[in-house]
Amino acid sequence: MSDSQAKQVIAYLQELQDQLCSNLEALDGCGSFQEDTWERPDGGGGRTRIFSNGSLFEKAGINFSEVQGAHLPPSASAQRPELAGAPFKAMGVSVVFHPDNPYVPTTHMNVRYFQAAPKGGELVWWFGGGFDLTPYYPFLEDAQSWHRAAKSACDPFGIDLYPRFKAWCDEYFFLKHRGETRGIGGLFFDDYNKLGFEQSFSFTREVGNAFFPAYREIITRRKDLPFGNREKEFQLIRRGRYVEFNLVYDRGTLFGLQSGGRTESILMSLPSLVRWEYDWKPQPDSAESDLYENFLRPRDWLSET
Repeated sequence: MSDSQAKQVIAYLQELQDQLCSNLEALDGCGSFQEDTWERPDGGGGRTRIFSNGSLFEKAGINFSEVQGAHLPPSASAQRPELAGAPFKAMGVSVVFHPDNPYVPTTHMNVRYFQAAPKGGELVWWFGGGFDLTPYYPFLEDAQSWHRAAKSACDPFGIDLYPRFKAWCDEYFFLKHRGETRGIGGLFFDDYNKLGFEQSFSFTREVGNAFFPAYREIITRRKDLPFGNREKEFQLIRRGRYVEFNLVYDRGTLFGLQSGGRTESILMSLPSLVRWEYDWKPQPDSAESDLYENFLRPRDWLSET
């Protein structure tokens, strides 16, 4: 990867962060992001932006980082053991939105670029990323519009990408100890350089750019639905599952911690309020049980009516 190509990626990621922050502030209509810029002792740094206590969002985080180091952390070389311990450079934008209204889903998006230089070998590079949706209450219309957006982002680059990256997302965002998916999925891809730099970068940009319009469509449908204590309590319980995944399984969290990243920025993905209740189970034939029985599992959303 040339210096000019690296600058292209950095410029896009920073522009994406700026655009997402502007879009969220305009949508929420109350409040603005707090920004912390930081430097990493081993090289690089980032811009952490946090939004709190808005009219729609309890918390939102949109981070940009560009870091480098002498040894690639184990979480980043798990799929490429030949790169273990190699010098690396990583850059990306990571997004998490936690809404106040339980009828609006939590969502996550990440786009990133990695490169590593194994001793005596050629430079290896790849893109990764995706977006996923974590609803608290089940709406088939939302799941389908979300996956239509995911498919539309993928199709110009190959009709095989959406089913492959959709399945990868279902597999990745799965809580093994609970036997359930984190939500209704979307896209997840990693170690991607198949199309060459320009097209792989174009695909990554398409994923990053498709995210907010797809989420805004769902917010518009759900943001004014009334809710009470029951829905808020269920939201807090489901957020507990979100926390469990991020702290136990998430490779981005592990990479940040293993690489000596900024802890506050890494853990910005966690919600402000959360709850664990011993042996909690939804009431039979309730909206909550519908989520567990019919939505927290892989489905071919686009084929259903």
